[in-house]
Order: sequence, then structure tokens, then C-alpha cells
Amino acid sequence: MSWFYRQVIRRALFQQDSESVHELTLKALATVAHSPFLLNVLTSFYGAEPRPLRLWGLDFPNPIGLAAGMDKRAVALPAWAAMGFGFCELGGVTWHSQSGNPRPRMFRATRTEALINRMGFNNDGAEAFAATLRGWHNSGLWPKHPVGVNLGKSKITPLDEAGQDYAQSLNLLWPLADFFVVNVSSPNTPNLRQLQDKSALDEVLDAVQTVNQKHAAASSAAAKPILVKVAPDLSFEALDEILELTESRNLAGIVATNTTIARPPTTDLRTRRIYEQTGGLSGRPLRDRSTEVIKHLAKNTHGKLPIIGVGGVFSATDAMEKFAAGASLVQIYSGLVYQGPSLIQEIVTGLDSSEREVYY
Repeated sequence: MSWFYRQVIRRALFQQDSESVHELTLKALATVAHSPFLLNVLTSFYGAEPRPLRLWGLDFPNPIGLAAGMDKRAVALPAWAAMGFGFCELGGVTWHSQSGNPRPRMFRATRTEALINRMGFNNDGAEAFAATLRGWHNSGLWPKHPVGVNLGKSKITPLDEAGQDYAQSLNLLWPLADFFVVNVSSPNTPNLRQLQDKSALDEVLDAVQTVNQKHAAASSAAAKPILVKVAPDLSFEALDEILELTESRNLAGIVATNTTIARPPTTDLRTRRIYEQTGGLSGRPLRDRSTEVIKHLAKNTHGKLPIIGVGGVFSATDAMEKFAAGASLVQIYSGLVYQGPSLIQEIVTGLDSSEREVYY
């Protein structure tokens, strides 16, 4: 199945603009997502065997998840479970709707199996996103795996008002998802990465956790797990400053990592031209750095803080490398683009289940 995708389907798809293919794929999956029959067919082809684990009081069918950015509007939500994912992270979602950066804004560096994007949090806003999630809840098609939401800052919101921007989105979406990721590391919103500074991030998390605790108290339920997504370009010292907030702000974990603004050296002229595009790079070239960040975070938290590892996962070997570095869960994005939909099944099958019994 993977061979057919890479040799036939991918070659045809890669003749088209990257974002256009992305939209076409989501449109097809959205059609599947609304049909129980088609969902069962998808599961029969791509469903993954159980590799269950429990984390944050949530039951994960397996530890391989869909990374944020793939389904920003939650249009294909039930399809991700049918494809074998053990969880998914939807979004990024911002409080205000926004069109993102001008096209073209997504590029393939096929020879190094990398992607570059400068999407800019294009989405319909938190209210429209909440309506979509409510629709899935009411449809009876809500997936049986945990669903997370990636929260971004609206471009028009000043940095000193960022905490309120994130908090408004969480306030609306809190009852509709299982966990939330505060994204302060996208390189495609001007100055957003400044929110990774300890004092700025502390203000954001204060606002977010205030809303989180308010909803938990009102519903007599546990607070939702709140994670922070960090950039691979941060120094270890800067990462350590973020870790200093984990206890005081009750962080449930770290997502490591977002895309990078760095570019690996290359002598290939075609690849070099793609690398000259502005935006964040993901895919195989990000694998080693994301693993280094995971290893550092795990070491400095003595393995007690759950980490979602993301960056350059194209095989079970890549996933196990992330787990060995200290990740509790792993996400894929670029690997799905280059390897095809059977990748999840292949990774889960290749995992050593004896090493995946994680409880927090």
C-alpha cells in the first residue's frame, strides 16, 4: 500500500500546488467523515491494532497522533480515528477569523522530504470552530480517541493582550475537547515567538489556567490538560525557563517541536531554492533537532512531564527514537504527506508495546 502511494498516487499529487492538494484531500476526507459506511471502509484498510495507554486520565488507543495544522477546521474529525490515529490535535484556532498569509504559502522540498509553510493561522475563528465541534458531538460520529485543540494568537491582537486572546478561545472550546495546546511557537505570526519568553508566557498561562479552573469548578470536573508547544530553535536555556513554569502554571506537558526557521545545508540547487522560502520547515530535516529537544526536556524534568514528540517521524524507527528520548506520545504531519495513509498502521505495528505502558 505504501509503495503504491509513493510510486503512483504521490507522483500525481505532487504535480499540483501543495496547498491545493491539501484542500482536495481534506474535502475527500470530510465526505468520508460524514458516512459511517465509508468510515468503516477506511478503518478496514488503515485501522491500527491496539497499543493502549492512559495519560492525563485519557485513554489513547495507541500513541501515534495527528499533528496540528492538518485539519484546522475539524472538517474531517471522525476520519482520523478511522485512519488509525490514537489521538488528533485540531487547529490552530484563533479567537478572530483570519485568512492567513498570501498564497503560495506551502512548499515541498521533495528531495529531502521536507515541507515549508507560512500559512499564518488561517482559520474561521473560535466561534465557527466551536460550532463544528458541536456538530460532530451531536452527530454520533465523535471519535473514540482523545481530541486536542491547538490554540493560536490572532494576528490583530497585540502581544500584551495575548493572554486574553487565548483565554477567550479556551473559554468557548473548553467543553468540546479533551486537551489544549497553547501555540506560542509558530514562526508565521509576527512576533508570536516572543511569547516563549518566560514572563510573557507566564501571563498567557495565567489567563488560560484561570479559565480552565473556572470551567472545572463550574462543571465539577477535572481541569483540562494544558500543554505548550515550543520551537526547535530555542536554546536549552530558554527551554529550561519554560520548564520553570510547569509547576506554578500546572502545565500538563510540552509539545516538542513546532517547525523550524533554520535550514540544513544542501548542495542541491532545487532544494536550496525551496529552502529560501520564508516559513517554518518540517519533515525529515527536523527529526534530529526535535529529538534533541525532547531528550533535554525529559532529562531536566526527570521524565515526569509528558512530552508529545513531533518532527520528522516517517517510520516506526523514527517514532521509537522519540519514545527513547522521552516522549510519551508522538505526532506526524509531513510523514503522512510523503509516506501516505498506511504510515500510521505501519508505525503502530512496528512499536514495541511493552515499552508503551505509560500512566500519569
